Amino acid sequence: MELYLTFLVGTLLCLLGDVLAEETKGRGFGEQYDWLNFEDGKEMAKNTNKPLMLVIHKSWCGACKALKPKFAASEDILKLSSNFVMVNVEDDEEPEGSEFQPDGGYIPRILFLNSDGAVQPDLYNTKGNPKYKYFYSNADMVTSAMQLAANALGGSRNVEL
Repeated sequence: MELYLTFLVGTLLCLLGDVLAEETKGRGFGEQYDWLNFEDGKEMAKNTNKPLMLVIHKSWCGACKALKPKFAASEDILKLSSNFVMVNVEDDEEPEGSEFQPDGGYIPRILFLNSDGAVQPDLYNTKGNPKYKYFYSNADMVTSAMQLAANALGGSRNVEL
């Protein structure tokens, strides 16, 4: 009986861990998005010929924490997300390479990559500070950049806002 209970508790803990992992894919940016990790996202972008939207953030960052609920609550970002492979990386998951820090390593940064995985430095927050082109502080800035990126990278699927 003890062995059976140990097995049952172990199985339930594994299942609970899987459920919790699925529930936290959005890391505050919204569970309604089809978030992928960076490697899976690059593969999906290549296979679907969709551009990739990469959100780089840190768990301890105040500006990241401020953007998360705005991003998560935006119906416009959600609608536009169908044009992209959505990836968010946190803390040590941030990809290495200068291409992922086109004008610095500040956070949060949102970058757009073409379907071949190349960062598109000309797609940035035109409504923000020109010194920090990839920094976003509200949903309107994000939706504006998403629309530009979808048009430029051929990801647009006629999503109307």
